[in-house]
Amino acid sequence: MVSRSCISLLDLASGNMMNFSQSPRSLPKIKTFPGIISDVDGDGTNDGNSDSPSTGNCAKMIIVSNFLPLNAKKDLNSGKWSFSFDEDSLLLQMKDGFSANPEVVYVGSLRVEVDSSEQEEVSQKLLEEFNCVPTFIPPDIYKKFYHGFCKHHLWPLFHYMLPLCPDHGNRFDRLLWQAYVSTNKIFADKVMEVYNPEDYVWVHDYHLMVLPTFLRKRFNRIKLGFFLHSPFPSSEIYRTLLVRDEILKALLNADLIGFHTFDYARHFLTCCSRMLGLNYESKRGHICLEYFGRTVYIKILPVGIHMGRVESALNHPSSSIKVKEIQEQFKGKRLVIGVDDMDMFKGISLKLLAVEHLLLQNSELCGKLVLVQIVNPARSSGKDVQEAKMETYSITKRINDTFGFPGYEPVVLIDRHVPFCEKTAYYALAECCIVNPGTPKMDEALGVVPGSRHTSTLVVSEFTGCSPSLSGAIRVNPWDIEAVANAVIAAIDMPDLEKQLRHEKHYCYVSSHDVAYWARSFMQDLKRACKDHYSKRCWDIGFGLNFRILSLSPSFRKLSNDHIISAYKRTSKRAIFLDYDGTMVPHTSIAKNPTPEVISVLNNLCADPMNNVFIVSGRGKESLSDWFVQCENLGIAAEHGYFLRWSGMSDWETSSLAVDFDWKNIAEPVMKSYTEATDGSYIEAKEIALVWHHQDADPDFGSCQAKELLDHLENVLANDPVAVKRGQNIVEVKPQGVTKGLVTEKVLSKMIASGKPPGFVLCIGDDRSDEDMFESISNTPYSPSLPSAPAIFACTVGQKPSKARYYLDDTVDVLALLQCLADASSSNSSSTETQVSFDNAVRKEL
Repeated sequence: MVSRSCISLLDLASGNMMNFSQSPRSLPKIKTFPGIISDVDGDGTNDGNSDSPSTGNCAKMIIVSNFLPLNAKKDLNSGKWSFSFDEDSLLLQMKDGFSANPEVVYVGSLRVEVDSSEQEEVSQKLLEEFNCVPTFIPPDIYKKFYHGFCKHHLWPLFHYMLPLCPDHGNRFDRLLWQAYVSTNKIFADKVMEVYNPEDYVWVHDYHLMVLPTFLRKRFNRIKLGFFLHSPFPSSEIYRTLLVRDEILKALLNADLIGFHTFDYARHFLTCCSRMLGLNYESKRGHICLEYFGRTVYIKILPVGIHMGRVESALNHPSSSIKVKEIQEQFKGKRLVIGVDDMDMFKGISLKLLAVEHLLLQNSELCGKLVLVQIVNPARSSGKDVQEAKMETYSITKRINDTFGFPGYEPVVLIDRHVPFCEKTAYYALAECCIVNPGTPKMDEALGVVPGSRHTSTLVVSEFTGCSPSLSGAIRVNPWDIEAVANAVIAAIDMPDLEKQLRHEKHYCYVSSHDVAYWARSFMQDLKRACKDHYSKRCWDIGFGLNFRILSLSPSFRKLSNDHIISAYKRTSKRAIFLDYDGTMVPHTSIAKNPTPEVISVLNNLCADPMNNVFIVSGRGKESLSDWFVQCENLGIAAEHGYFLRWSGMSDWETSSLAVDFDWKNIAEPVMKSYTEATDGSYIEAKEIALVWHHQDADPDFGSCQAKELLDHLENVLANDPVAVKRGQNIVEVKPQGVTKGLVTEKVLSKMIASGKPPGFVLCIGDDRSDEDMFESISNTPYSPSLPSAPAIFACTVGQKPSKARYYLDDTVDVLALLQCLADASSSNSSSTETQVSFDNAVRKEL
C-alpha cells in the first residue's frame, strides 16, 4: 500500500517543498458514485474497483490548460469582478468538435491575480456561470512555475536551445522544478473536485506534463488524453534535461498523447526507447507503446483554425470598413503579411532580414512591396523577450531608413493587440500570407467580381507544425535569408492560375481539417484507447513521479510462492522447464555463464528424485555443457531442442527432423553485410542456426536494421525449409519445426509412457520462443489415471502479453521462487528421513 507520506509532494519533487498558502476550500463536488471522489493523496492503492463507473451520469469533458478561456476584469469603483469567454481561445473553439454536446468543464488559471479573500466567491461564480474551475496558484509559486521553469527552461529546451551560457536559457534549478510539480499538484486537486469515473480528461501543453501521474495515481482507469502544442526535441537535446525520465513516465500515464507532426512524435518515441527501453509498434494504423500492461497511443494531427469564426469575422461590418481603410493606406502596393508572437523562437527578425535582402536585390520593388508585421503581445517577460523586441525594432528602423521615403515604409510594424476582425482584413488583402479566405461580403468590400476564384500564396517555415500538412505552400528554411527572399518573390510573381490552384488546395484542407475536426478526431482516438479499461486489473507500483499502473488481464497474475509450493508438495512426480537467457541470468549481464547461486539452486532441485529439471535454451550445446558440468542430474535442451540430453551422464540426442543446412550459404553473407553496416552487432553461428545480435548497437538503428534484415532473409530464404524469427535484440534463422515446444512434449510424453505422469509442471521463460513451451504444456494430454488434473504453471518473466497465466518480474524473482521449491524438497526429504528412522526404531523395540 502506498502511504500518504510516500506519495507526498515532498517525495514527488525530490526535495523540500516551499510552503505556500492553501487554496480555498474545495468546490462542491458534482454528483459522483459513492466513495469515488477524495483527496488526491488518498490512502491506499486502487484494487481496480475504487474508480468503477457510476451509473446514471452523463460523461462530461474536463479540459485542463494553464489558462482558462476567460477574460477577467475588476471594477475599481465597486470592487466587483466581471468575466466573459475569450472567443480567441482554442479551448472554447474545440467544443464544436465534441459530438452529442457533452457538458464541458474547464480547469485552469485566470490571467489576473485574485485576492485570497475573494477566491471562494469567484470560484463559485465561475463554476455556476461558466463551468470553469480556477486554480489559484500562489503568486510566488506561479512566478517560478510559469516564468521560471516553463518559459526559461522547458520552452528554450524544446526549441533546441541548451543552457550552455546565461544568455541561452536558464540552468536547471531544483526550486523551479519543485514549483512546477507543486503547480501540477494543485491542478490535480482541482480536477478531482469535478471528476466522475465516466468522464474524459484532456490535458493541454508542456505546462502540465506531470499532471497525468497525479491523476492516474488517484484514478487507475481515468480516461486521460494529453496534447503537446509545442515541438518535442530530439533525444540528443531532451536527454540533457535532469528530470527527463520523470516527465516521460508522467506523459506515459496518459492513454493518448498528441503531437502536431510525426517528427515531434518520433522524437518522443525515440526518447522512450533510449531512456526507458520501450519500443513502439503500429496496430491497425495507430502508433502505440506497451507500458506495464497498458497500451499508450500516439496521435499525430496539427490543430486547425475555427472556420466559422473566420467567416463571421469576414462578414462583420467592421472588417469591411477596415478593408477599405487598408486599401486606401496601401493603394498601389503589394502587401505581404506576417503574424507572430513576440518570442525569440518565432523568427520575426529573420523575416525582416529576408525583406531587407529582397529589397536590396530587387530595387524595382522599392516603393511597391510592403510587409505588415503584426506582433502579438509576448506571453512572458524576461531578458530574451526584451532582446527580441529590441532587435525587431532595430532591423525595422534600418530597413525603413534605407529603403523608405516620404509616404512609403517597406515594413509596417504593428506592436499591439489587434482585434481578430482587423487581422482578417489584412489576411484578405495580402498577396502572400498564412490564410487568404473569402466571403461574398468581403468580396464586395474588396471590389471583387462575385464568383471570381480567389488567389493566394503561402510561404511557411519548414519547422512550423502545420508545414507538413500544407503541401501547396512554398517551404523555406528561415535561416536561409536569401531563400526566404526568393520565396517571397516567387509567391507574389506566381501566375494567377497557379495561385488559384494553390489557394483551392489549401482552402480545401484548412476548411475540412479545422479545429472541430482536430478535437473530434482526438476524442475518437481517446475513446478507442480507453475502451478496454475495465477489462483489466490494475495495481499501483512506484513512488513519487515514478508512479505507474500495472494493468493485466484478470487471468494473468503474479505467481505466488505460497500457491505454487502448496501444489509442489502435494505431488510425487514433477517436470520443471527453465529458459536460460533472461530467465536464469539477466539479458543485461555481460557475463552469461551461470552464477554459483544458479548452480546451487539447480543442484538442489535435481537432488529431489521426484523432479525432472530441464534447461531449455537457444544456446549451443557446447556452451551449455561447459556451464552446467557440475549439474549431473540436470537435463539440457540446446538450440531450441534440436539437441537433447537427459542428464550429465547421458549422450546428446539429435532431433529426428530431416534438416538441410545449404540455406546457411545464403543467409550468412546477408547477415555479414548487415553486421558490417551496424556497429555493435555480431553473428552467432550455431550448429543448426544463425543468430544476428544487435543488443550493443544503437537502439533505434539496431531495431531498424533488424526489421530490414528480417524482411531481407524472408525474401531470399522463401523456398528453404527454415523459419526466420525476430526475438529480443536478435534475428534468428533455424530449421522449420525446431521449437522449444517439442522438448516439453517429448519429455512429458516419455514420463506419461513410463507410467510416471507428472502431477506438477512448471515452465518459466521470457522470450517469444518460450511461448511454444507454454502452449505445449497446456495442450499435452496427461494420464487419466491421475486422481486430479496436474498443476500446470506457465510463467513468463516480465509483464507482457503472453500465453502464460503467470508472471514473475525478473530473474531475481525466478531464483527466489526456485530456491523456495528447493527448500520445500529439502523439508520433505528431512520429514521422510525422520519418519523412516522412527519406524525402524519402533520395529527394533517390538
